[in-house]
Amino acid sequence: MNMQTGMKLSVAETALCEAYDHALGELPGDGAVLAARDVLISDFKEAGLPTRRVEAWHYTDLRALLRAVPAFDPAASAARIGPLVEGSTVLSVVNGVADARGAVEGVTLRTFANALADGTAADGLVARDGDDTIGRINGAFVRDGFVLDFPAGTELEAPVEIQTIQNAGQVHTRFPATFGANVKATVIERHVAAGDNAAFVTTISDISLADGAEVTWVIFQGQGAADTHLGQIRITLGTDAKLRLYVINAGGKLVRQEIHAVVAGEGSDLILRGINLLGGETHTDVTFTVGHDVPNTTSTEVIRNVIFDRARGVFQGQIRVAPDAQKTDAKMSCNTLLLSDEADFSAKPELEIFADDVQCGHGATVIDIDHTQLFYLMARGIPENKARAMLVNAFVAEIVEELEDEPLVEALEGVIADWLDKHA
Repeated sequence: MNMQTGMKLSVAETALCEAYDHALGELPGDGAVLAARDVLISDFKEAGLPTRRVEAWHYTDLRALLRAVPAFDPAASAARIGPLVEGSTVLSVVNGVADARGAVEGVTLRTFANALADGTAADGLVARDGDDTIGRINGAFVRDGFVLDFPAGTELEAPVEIQTIQNAGQVHTRFPATFGANVKATVIERHVAAGDNAAFVTTISDISLADGAEVTWVIFQGQGAADTHLGQIRITLGTDAKLRLYVINAGGKLVRQEIHAVVAGEGSDLILRGINLLGGETHTDVTFTVGHDVPNTTSTEVIRNVIFDRARGVFQGQIRVAPDAQKTDAKMSCNTLLLSDEADFSAKPELEIFADDVQCGHGATVIDIDHTQLFYLMARGIPENKARAMLVNAFVAEIVEELEDEPLVEALEGVIADWLDKHA
């Protein structure tokens, strides 16, 4: 835990504490919710923002990197945009306020603001552990989002897109989602900026898959060049549940995306695929933990990173296997294309195994473009920048193509190609 008792608050820490004091009368919630918020902000004031001395934040010194926090801007305006995949049902949150008119056929839906108001959200407003800075900040400030309940047996033909758009100030959202037994669904969680004004964004998704559920969950983060984005997804898998989780970071100035999964049911399978497209002077950190708590479960994690300019990237991944989790099959890899002498990437894959009959492994590579392949393309009349973009696109496209949804694959390949056209 990061203890800063007696230390002078930084500019960002002071701004967050003052923002809480100013917003206290406006934040939704009953007595239980307000009590939970008070505990979280009190813990934040005691611990402060994490520094390099906190192992979980060693490569992202948030106290040093987060130099300012914009105030809430009630005058900020933005408009919902078209879905990433044509035909998707869109649930929009604009500048932190959910559109209560949203509806998904066959799914029970309510705004998180309502869950705060009636107190049902109170139990979830807790930090995961002593180093959960995102949980503390989001829990103290969260105003809205959506609560989704997919009843057992639900099968959705089209994706559900949770679309969060912001243009300035602070935005704090939550998206608890419960998938009943044998549900089949695709959810796209999309975070984008509508303008160039700096914003401070926190968001937490808490998803639970019951027995036999099969879910694809895609997180696309495309914040503005001046924005801070602190995201977290908490996952619990039941017996024979299968989750395909895709995380794509293609924006933001300071980004931390945490993924924390508990594989709690036998026969369950977690598939994580991550793509980090980093340019300019962005700092992007993806931190992942998975706990295999029962026998006969699997997980595979493949992270692909493309780093340009003076960008800095981080991947921390930890696979934990409990003593009772025999027959666990877990593999993790992190592969990076480092395309600038001024760019930097830190990878820290870990295994923590307490069972003896398992198959677990991890690895990390950092390379440049194969110049033989580059020469081959250029010799056939392809300009160098286009040739480089083609090779980079091939590096990340192969994991996108693992998705079984062709319209979703085409949409993701399109946003990746657009990003590469601007940076390669």
